[in-house]
Amino acid sequence: MCRQDVAVELRRRELRDGGWSFGNYPQLGVEATCLAVLALAAEMYGAATRSMSRLLSLQRHDGSWPAFAGDQEGSWTTALAGLTLSRAESAPRPRERAVSWLLNIKGREADWLWRWKFKTTDRQTGINPDKFGWPWAPGTTSWVIPTAFAIIALKQFSACNRTEAADRRIRIGVEMLLDRACAGGGWNAGNRIAYGIRLAPHVEATAVALIALQDEPRTSLIEQSLDWLRQQAATLHAVSSLSWSILSLFLFGMPVHDLKARLAVQVDNPSLVRNNATLAVAALGLQCGETIHPFALIR
Repeated sequence: MCRQDVAVELRRRELRDGGWSFGNYPQLGVEATCLAVLALAAEMYGAATRSMSRLLSLQRHDGSWPAFAGDQEGSWTTALAGLTLSRAESAPRPRERAVSWLLNIKGREADWLWRWKFKTTDRQTGINPDKFGWPWAPGTTSWVIPTAFAIIALKQFSACNRTEAADRRIRIGVEMLLDRACAGGGWNAGNRIAYGIRLAPHVEATAVALIALQDEPRTSLIEQSLDWLRQQAATLHAVSSLSWSILSLFLFGMPVHDLKARLAVQVDNPSLVRNNATLAVAALGLQCGETIHPFALIR
């Protein structure tokens, strides 16, 4: 199987007006569209032009993107859209508006009342509410994957546009990830403890969190998390988890050739991968090391 086959299948599934749904549906999903645009940018120059225009048309007046076309509220996909615009070298103004929105969105625990609640009556979560990240949607608490993508987006944008506000927000977000890590390394979806019970890490949350921390000091926690992810990846067959593991481990200088070979087997017939976001991240995994990494940070 050639990685080009995956790109061809992905292109075939593009919606008539541009963009991608998650499956065989007419409603555009911003996450699926962003990942597909990133995947096709390296394989087929200009192939995603129509979808880029469609993506830009979905930006809301406040600078955010919804999770799905037609939604009336901004969401975590704003970070992923900002990353996509950076990779596509689009006009800077939409990215600036996305960054402005990200700087103003905080997990609910950042509110003084929720901080008081976590510190006095809800100590079983084991989190420090002073270290907050980003939610899936405004008005909810911080989660690992939205926080990680927001950090990556702000770090990429700030590489040539540093501001005190962005630096401060990145630091708090990084501290939130480190505070929420599971015992022994890795990340669950949100907290590391629930109802007093330690939670186990998840592959995709760990992989994306590590991508956000790629330029941070290699602490024992990060080393433990890398070791956990490497061990899990050695036996993975799920396309999405394997792909995110490849994208993450590569950024830390770990060998991914064997993992890519296994991924190629898993998507030997790309038409069998029903989820378009999964197919797109598989394309990114197969490209890893051969094209520009879309989530790489300047060190």
